[in-house]
Amino acid sequence: MMKNNALPIVMAEQDDKLEWERLIGPLWDNRWRILLVTGVAGILGCAYALMATPIYQATALVQVEKQLSGDSLLRETLDSSIGGVGQNSATQDEVSLAKSRYVIGKTVDDLGLTVRISPDYFPLFGKGIARLSGEVTPVLRISSMKVPAVMQGQELTLTVDDPQHYCLSHDGKTLFSGVVGQTLQQGGWSVNVSELEALPGTTFTVVNVPRQKAVDDLRNILDVAPGGKESGIMTFSLAGEDPQRAEAVLKSITDNYLQQNVDRKTEEAQRMLAFLHEQLPRTQTSLNNAENQLNQFRQQNDSVDLSLEAKSVLDTQVQLEGQLNELTFKEAEISKLYTRVHPAYRALLEKRATLEAEKARLGKQVQTLPKTQQEILRLTRDVQVDQQVYMQLMNKQQELSISKAGTVGNIRIIDEAETGLRPVQPQKAMIVFFALLMGGVLSASVVVLRTALHRGISDTDTLEKRGISVYATVPLSPWQQKRNRIQQQLLTKHSSDKLPILAQEEPEDLSVEAIRSLRTSLHFAMMEAKNNILMVSGASPASGKSFTSTNLAVVIAQAGQRVLLIDADMRKGFLHRWLINSAKAGLSDMLSGLIAPEMAVKKTDIANLDFVPRGQVPPNPSELLMHQRFADFLRWAGQNYDLVLIDTPPVLAVTDAAIVGHHAGTALMVVRFEVNTVRQIETSIRRFEQNGVAIKGVILNGMVKKTATDAGYYAFAYPSHQEKVQ
Repeated sequence: MMKNNALPIVMAEQDDKLEWERLIGPLWDNRWRILLVTGVAGILGCAYALMATPIYQATALVQVEKQLSGDSLLRETLDSSIGGVGQNSATQDEVSLAKSRYVIGKTVDDLGLTVRISPDYFPLFGKGIARLSGEVTPVLRISSMKVPAVMQGQELTLTVDDPQHYCLSHDGKTLFSGVVGQTLQQGGWSVNVSELEALPGTTFTVVNVPRQKAVDDLRNILDVAPGGKESGIMTFSLAGEDPQRAEAVLKSITDNYLQQNVDRKTEEAQRMLAFLHEQLPRTQTSLNNAENQLNQFRQQNDSVDLSLEAKSVLDTQVQLEGQLNELTFKEAEISKLYTRVHPAYRALLEKRATLEAEKARLGKQVQTLPKTQQEILRLTRDVQVDQQVYMQLMNKQQELSISKAGTVGNIRIIDEAETGLRPVQPQKAMIVFFALLMGGVLSASVVVLRTALHRGISDTDTLEKRGISVYATVPLSPWQQKRNRIQQQLLTKHSSDKLPILAQEEPEDLSVEAIRSLRTSLHFAMMEAKNNILMVSGASPASGKSFTSTNLAVVIAQAGQRVLLIDADMRKGFLHRWLINSAKAGLSDMLSGLIAPEMAVKKTDIANLDFVPRGQVPPNPSELLMHQRFADFLRWAGQNYDLVLIDTPPVLAVTDAAIVGHHAGTALMVVRFEVNTVRQIETSIRRFEQNGVAIKGVILNGMVKKTATDAGYYAFAYPSHQEKVQ
């Protein structure tokens, strides 16, 4: 039967929402780590800002001006009712045109951008170090390069032999050697290195990319941004490592964009000029033939002259032919703009019909003249009509030539391409700022995330809200931390030196004061216990139960009570390293019947404190603890000592603690700060209860003062006799 003083377990549901103190507190507690990580991130950001290759930006300003509607210069000669004035500005169409393959491809061809050259540096930091040290950048210019199709896009290595000679290799295999300024042609290769300024042994990586890839890559880094609505302004920008090259490339792009606009405006005039160049020789030949026929007829008929009536008819016919020819030019233009049912087109057709009717009437009038007059009239008319047509064609040719020469298009370059003096990237201040920001945010996020995910006990309230009494809060001792590191080394080396006990070496340590407070609490808690046997256990290893048991036994012995400390952890117990430095002839040997109980009890150099080591490691510790010898020994010890303190293994690891608990009048558990979880503690207490053992309370060990846990932390500092109490 369990006693009424058994510790009640309140299975409280955990609150998923963390309190502000638990979130902000860890940030303050880990402020030095956060500052350290932030500082390291800032240093890395500074290093990157210094090492990163500067990127310069070239910009140009282009204006798309308003223009007259119409597709050709000849349309401007039409009646104003046929056309009108329209307004256009820079639109997305103009942006697409500026980044078209037509414009970009011409720049790639003009500047040879299919050949990419980069000096070789030490990986990662070599380029930045060379720049910061003021090292002269090696120069390699290839005016022309053609490679076999299989080598396009492949990285080639050009090695400088001397200022005038080089060799080209691929994958460590030398392809050929060449001379600067001479075109090398060999087996599908054609390379002309026009300039080479580098020390012997310098290597360059050369790649001949396909033209399409070069065009696409240039389009991707070119930015064309239209200005405000109706402004007609476009900003061209291009970034690159070489400011002069970026400026040259952007200038070529804007020039080609301007030229394509002019070419588009003069395209129709060019086609018309080509037509006139084709028609003029034919018209001249026709005119010469007509003149020859007229002269020959005059010679055969003794220079017959025309009568006044015939001259009048001739002049009228020539005028009609000229008007009909002019209408032919106009119809060619109108047919591009309107259908035959349009009023302007219909007016032109009606005028042509009128002229044709008048021409037919004059033809009938000519038939009334004598045959000789009719023939000379016909020949003279042919000559004059051909002359008129020839002059019209000549005039049109001159007009179109002048118009073509004066065509400037509707695009104007306001600001030529120019590269800024300062690089646009990297933005050093911004990089350092973001590095510091990211370092601080990431480190703080890790702290908050660990706090949110960590379920270790960080304050006494967490336990007390679940009905678990906290008998003492033992702060983490800096002195003990240092000794723990030494202790690990001694245990590893199997040293025979005893380990110092905190209660002896540093009696004013905060941890010792907390254990003294525990001693007082136990004095009253054990008054109603069935015996004077105290068991100290834990939920899991590394909770500090052995440290607590040893120092608790020492401070109780220092108070004048006779204490027997028993190391019941027969598997891994090491209390003997603090007290007698030998585990031989201990508890396991006594329970096995190998030695008498009196031989298992060892005297220590601490007054009023005796000790029973674990003994030899047995194969069956649990069975030994269940033997009657153990109960008889504890009965004897309880009669001969004021307090019997038993240190047991963790209850979640083995069942030894549950067996020992049946013999103890009081049982305590040691809980490690931020290590053991509430679930572990509740499971441990439940396991004890299932075995009929009541846990009186817990000892929160290794408590560290933190902002998030100040409410559950109690200071145990007292002024020494040398300090003046205010």
